[in-house]
Amino acid sequence: MLVAAAVCPCPPLLVPDVAAGAAPELDAARAACTDALGVLAASRPDLLVVVGPADESGRGPYPEGTRGSFSGFGVDLGVCLGRPAAARLNPDRASVNPGGASLNPDAAGASPDASERELPPSLAVAAWLLERTGWSDAPVEGLGVGEPLEAERCVRAGEHIGGRAGRVAVLVMGDASACRTLKAPGYLDERAADFDAEVARALGAADVAALKSLDTSLAYELKVAGRAPWQVLAGAAEGAGLGGALLYDDAPYGVGYLVAAWS
Repeated sequence: MLVAAAVCPCPPLLVPDVAAGAAPELDAARAACTDALGVLAASRPDLLVVVGPADESGRGPYPEGTRGSFSGFGVDLGVCLGRPAAARLNPDRASVNPGGASLNPDAAGASPDASERELPPSLAVAAWLLERTGWSDAPVEGLGVGEPLEAERCVRAGEHIGGRAGRVAVLVMGDASACRTLKAPGYLDERAADFDAEVARALGAADVAALKSLDTSLAYELKVAGRAPWQVLAGAAEGAGLGGALLYDDAPYGVGYLVAAWS
């Protein structure tokens, strides 16, 4: 059952080494992410599942210990999702849901060989956040979801995640619209601010129904990377009775960045 969730943006610029001289511009966002991860740790989960957007080659499940890097952004910096493989061999670490099902790659629109790969950028940013906060509270798994994934399949994937262990937490990565200003990646779209405001309201209120009913076509037109991950969250949170808090809401580069915590 889902006991807590954190929602964070996933631009590689969140990593100071990538942002370089512009790093201070996202200090408030980083601080909010740290606070959101603190809510996850306080929930004492048996399992943490990280969900983030991914292109076709990056969709599907990622086991704990999967490596990622920011070399594609010109930075020689590597990350690891949760504990490295060698550390996971420690027999003192309790297994989660022994004999149970793992993350369902089909639910995320994954290809059959969705394993043995490097983390997609969104999950690499999540891994960096977890390393930065010293996460050691529960095993970690990742799931890359594709932008085209229908809302119904996102919700089903979330329901599956919520049943993975007795106490499940999720870290949901994803940006809002990329069309908030003239210099935004998607240029200015007058609909973007209202769309982002409704998502911010839904995340702050833990409004599962509102997230499920997000307009997928409009989200695509506004280049909303977080739509599918947020709807996975909605599926996982159904019936959990969680409350929400919005911790950050801004669009420093014409892209909506939102941070929220549910518990």
